Amino acid sequence: MYALFEILNLLNKAEKCPNEDAHPDKGKRYWAAIVSGIGYILFGLISGLITAFVAIAPGVLIESVAGLALIGAFSNSAVSAFRDQEKREASAVTFLVTASGVTFFGVSGAFWGLLAGGIILIITHLLGLKKGLPSAHKTESQ
Repeated sequence: MYALFEILNLLNKAEKCPNEDAHPDKGKRYWAAIVSGIGYILFGLISGLITAFVAIAPGVLIESVAGLALIGAFSNSAVSAFRDQEKREASAVTFLVTASGVTFFGVSGAFWGLLAGGIILIITHLLGLKKGLPSAHKTESQ
């Protein structure tokens, strides 16, 4: 039953392959579906080897590869979090408290990091209003 679902899923994807992005000539668009099908077959054949390798590989190696794979996501998140100058301190506190791994009352650091960052954001927003600085909710164009 599971194989039937996968076959229907592949057919659905192969059906969407031949469009204007594949080739401007309608008569040659079928090649996109053929190449896609060959890629699926090759990946299916290789997946057994990959699964066997992962099963015998030490856990440290798998964790290292996963960590390397997450570097791009982490760097994009960090750039996004620290981009807004008015919220930079709150982002830093959120990250540091969460990464510290503190646990109070059985609640993990992710909760405490969000709480600490939210408190810092409120404090900096209120201090900004008292000092007459632009509000944290205003954009740079306003």
